[in-house]
Amino acid sequence: MNSEPVSLEVGQIAPDFVAELTNGDEIILSEILSSGEKVILYFYPKDSTPGCTVQACDFRDNFSRLQSSGFRVIGVSKDSSNSHQKFIDKYELPFELIVDSDIELHNLYGVWREKMNYGKTYLGVSRSTFVIGTDGKLISVGYNVRASGHVDRLVRELGIE
Repeated sequence: MNSEPVSLEVGQIAPDFVAELTNGDEIILSEILSSGEKVILYFYPKDSTPGCTVQACDFRDNFSRLQSSGFRVIGVSKDSSNSHQKFIDKYELPFELIVDSDIELHNLYGVWREKMNYGKTYLGVSRSTFVIGTDGKLISVGYNVRASGHVDRLVRELGIE
């Protein structure tokens, strides 16, 4: 196995993908971008856990600002569609969640990384966010972001009112 994950950088072309949404529909990044929408793709460890809930609710609370600035918010975790649907329903999330149980998308974006907790090393998802312009280029790349205050930092970085 490749020991070093991919590390994407601002200005690079975002890896295109075909992915499954919670409802079973398929989305293709290049099609979203060609329709004129920019994408905020964020990876998080697990539905309904404290940090992930804070982050998802933060995106929810800023959703209309992001949407009116031309951004489509899409969350990604390896949870099942059933888990995603409960998460969406419980917290009234207005954006889509991708089911990536085989971590293909995680690997494509380099967010499945070695982590350490209580002295033990393991592989897991690094909470990360990618902002992709309509030209397919990465506008913002954040690996290992903190859940709380993340969306505010992103909004400032992107100059969204």
